[in-house]
Amino acid sequence: MISLIGFPCDFNSSYMRGAATAPPLIRDALRCSSGNLWTESGIDLEGKWHDCGDVEIDTPASFLSTIERAVTEELDRGNLPISLGGDHSITFPIAKAFSAKYSQIEILHFDAHPDLYEDFEGNLYSHASPFARIMESRLASRLVQVGIRTMNGHQREQARLFSVEVHEAKDWKDTTTLRFASPVYISFDMDVLDPAFAPGVSHPEPGGLSTRQIISIIQNFEAPAIVGADIVEFNPLRDPSGITATTAAKIFKEIAARMLKADRLQQTEMGHEQKL
Repeated sequence: MISLIGFPCDFNSSYMRGAATAPPLIRDALRCSSGNLWTESGIDLEGKWHDCGDVEIDTPASFLSTIERAVTEELDRGNLPISLGGDHSITFPIAKAFSAKYSQIEILHFDAHPDLYEDFEGNLYSHASPFARIMESRLASRLVQVGIRTMNGHQREQARLFSVEVHEAKDWKDTTTLRFASPVYISFDMDVLDPAFAPGVSHPEPGGLSTRQIISIIQNFEAPAIVGADIVEFNPLRDPSGITATTAAKIFKEIAARMLKADRLQQTEMGHEQKL
């Protein structure tokens, strides 16, 4: 079962607030009668996901423990959490919860920005720094980034330090197939998409990937299991037409389909092994 959890916080955002208001609008787009809950792979999500609602985060000081605890509770129930931000700072405490459950995990990170700053404007937990915290804490055995197009000198040094596999947008080839050997966690920043496809973000960066390219990557990368995900950095204040909310809902559906498909396959293989 997919668990949908909202984390409406953006106090670690730089430049602009607004991402905290995103979770309810993504839910509205999921339930909108203009579409349905069928995915492109033929999986009907109706009855296969549970909405946990939004988690109240009282203060910036409590966000780490509150988010980690909420995700841990869903993992302990045997569910597959997909978290809605909020800004990208939520990924660090989420990764802590997953690291406690899985002995080894790899992260597939979609973003225009590498988010590898040692700190940003003095904030160690900035939305520009979660993957520095994750990698220095050894919460993931491998970090693969797709769609990057804002690398600066400091973040290139950080990528080398943490052995990050970076696929910059300028170098991406649609024939590339990403392969993972361990369970995968997907962290999806909406600004990985070109602003033509997702204008509702705080830090739009031209030259991004198309919605079709992103969906193709999600549908075709190879992994033994996809165990969780987050969708972050949608800013409704920048989305007057609602297209970014609709796109975020589409991304949720396709990620959920991959997670359920992989989980079903894993359960089948475990049952086969038990019979043997």
